Amino acid sequence: MFFQRFYDDTLAQASYLIGCAATGEAMVIDPNRDVAQYVRAAADEGLRITHVTETHIHADFLSGTRELAHVTGAVMYLSDEGGPGWQYVFAKQSGAVLLHDRDHFMVGNIRFDVLHTPGHTPEHIAFIVTDTAGATGPMGIVTGDFVFVGDVGRPDLLEKAAKVAGSADGAARALWRSLAKFRELPDHLQVWPGHGAGSACGKGMSAVPQSTVGYEKLFNWAFGAATEEEFVAQVLAGQPEPPKYFAEMKRLNRDGPPILDGLRTPPRIEGARLPELLAAGATVVDARPSEAFTARHIPGTIHIPLDRSFTTWAGWLLSYDEPFYLLVSGDAPERLHEALRDLAMIGLDGAAGWFGSDAIAAWGKDGRAYGNTALITPEELAHRKERNGLAVLDVRGRTEWEAGHLPGVGNIPLGYLLDRIEEVPAGRPLVLQCASGARSLIASSLLESRGIGDVINLSGGFGAWEKAGLPVER
Repeated sequence: MFFQRFYDDTLAQASYLIGCAATGEAMVIDPNRDVAQYVRAAADEGLRITHVTETHIHADFLSGTRELAHVTGAVMYLSDEGGPGWQYVFAKQSGAVLLHDRDHFMVGNIRFDVLHTPGHTPEHIAFIVTDTAGATGPMGIVTGDFVFVGDVGRPDLLEKAAKVAGSADGAARALWRSLAKFRELPDHLQVWPGHGAGSACGKGMSAVPQSTVGYEKLFNWAFGAATEEEFVAQVLAGQPEPPKYFAEMKRLNRDGPPILDGLRTPPRIEGARLPELLAAGATVVDARPSEAFTARHIPGTIHIPLDRSFTTWAGWLLSYDEPFYLLVSGDAPERLHEALRDLAMIGLDGAAGWFGSDAIAAWGKDGRAYGNTALITPEELAHRKERNGLAVLDVRGRTEWEAGHLPGVGNIPLGYLLDRIEEVPAGRPLVLQCASGARSLIASSLLESRGIGDVINLSGGFGAWEKAGLPVER
């Protein structure tokens, strides 16, 4: 049996290529939209991708299952569990094989047994993997978003992201019953999860790439709950806000993600045209490093730095229905490609053009003023807040704020800032604060793009405030 794990850092997402060396057949589980990586890896091993599947209808990224089947001719294997509303709309017309609890199928000499594991989503399935050429029992289980290393899939996404009112409690109880199935599995089975640390599909998963059933039963918090009621209370408590784009991903992945057929590169636009586009109301994303944006930026642009959080905040803040433009650091094509790839992972294919460094230089040629972000240290803020009439706003997640915040400071999570802009303190200088200063810098650009000036960023955020020994309210 050939086994390869692929991991996308920006999505904190894992997918798996499992193949049979004897027959040359292979299957990919939970592919993302960058399907070329799987095709290359299979070819390097002398394998052909004949099967493609996924554990559930994903919410955090656009599935590559349909794309990979289109490219390779592989047959799709999709869950038919979950009941009405939670089945793949495109499955039958695409010739997909529909899977149910306790089904099994072969990929060469590799046996895959299907285990229905609802809770995170109603249709969720896991795959127990047996290499029949060398063993009479299974080696491991691909758990998707059911069991992670140190955590379990959150059962509140249907209610919070898909807006299925009142579904969280029932989903948590379904997850409890699914965990009972997991307890019955042999302790030696390896656990191959769908996500690692940083994913919004759980609240405390480990960065360790894999585990075993026995280890999780001993040390995963979920298996320490003595009763169903205790588990339900614990699993629903403290879950972070799901990004807005999760609802769009659910819909697209259920109905059928559009075929990408490779990344499309939008045209480069002359830097001198940026002012007219901003004046016309265009959305321009400044993806340069935060240090560069802080020092000098074009007013009206939205700052989303091209780092590991780029995909998440682009999904929160950009519209799927309107075009947008990118402003990238320098003129390196690899930076543009990286941004376009990350956006494609969540289906944001609406980039209408991009600007290079000439746009920054062109802005100032006609005497236009550049923007620069004012900074304040925790010590300066503690000294000035009351005397100088500063307002302070915490843009971290709600659970972060509840765990500890600056005394008397209110909270609007960054992802909801524009929705709740009428709640933003007005009439005095505003200090924005997050955990480290990264999210609050994005927030400052959002407010500036809406005409709210006199915004200051707290250097080092709450972390620096706490490290300085300044008072914290809980």
